[in-house]
Amino acid sequence: MIRKNSQIRRGSVKTTIKYLFIFSTLLFLISCASGTKSEKKDKVLSVEEHFELAFSAAARGNLGEAASEYKELLKIDPKHARAHLNLGIVYGRQGKWKQEISEYKRAIEIDPNFAEAYFNLGVAYYERGDLKEAIIQYQKALQINPNYVEAHNNLGNICFREGKIDEALSEYQKTIEIKPDYARGYFNIGHIHRQKGNLEEAIASFQRALEIHPKYGEAHYALAVSYYEKNEFKMAIQHADQAGKLGVIVDPKFLERLKPHR
Repeated sequence: MIRKNSQIRRGSVKTTIKYLFIFSTLLFLISCASGTKSEKKDKVLSVEEHFELAFSAAARGNLGEAASEYKELLKIDPKHARAHLNLGIVYGRQGKWKQEISEYKRAIEIDPNFAEAYFNLGVAYYERGDLKEAIIQYQKALQINPNYVEAHNNLGNICFREGKIDEALSEYQKTIEIKPDYARGYFNIGHIHRQKGNLEEAIASFQRALEIHPKYGEAHYALAVSYYEKNEFKMAIQHADQAGKLGVIVDPKFLERLKPHR
């Protein structure tokens, strides 16, 4: 009896040790797993990682996340001019124009030769209706980069808006001299020619814009109007229909004038 009880006790001890070992192993694995999660959570991201996360979030339209990531980046590197610029662009998309302008100015303070910051500052002022300040900023961008196509284009837009047709045409001409495949430049030149009553030149410019960008809906619409003014109604209808297919809202009154010619 004594030997039997002794064997039973030995078996119980072995079983207990076995379960203790399994339990200890599980605790260790759980500890390792929670430790890994904690490490991931507490990991300090680099400037580059914050920038990539912010850029990706902005591309997805998650502007709140983008702004947050740029701010985190700027805590690490307050003099990151590109981050200030991009944060300004995010603020602009959010309609926070004061913060937008502030970020562009901060980018320029850090890098006085940052042409893109001057350009975006010009866009911000233009959208606020401050054309004089917009011109100043576009000109500063062009002083740094004389081949800044969009700056020439936007200066042309302001000149056109102010009725300075020849100055606008000069700026638009520069865009296609710098970038021969700049469809918008040809489109804007076409508008100038149409404004001057030069329909043949206007049509040629709009057609060139379409050669570069076949799905340029606004160019189709402009051609429709130009052909209508030349009494070439079939061509007008063709381009008006194409403009509508490409998502351009065609003036219902213009469509009514085309009806008798269909």
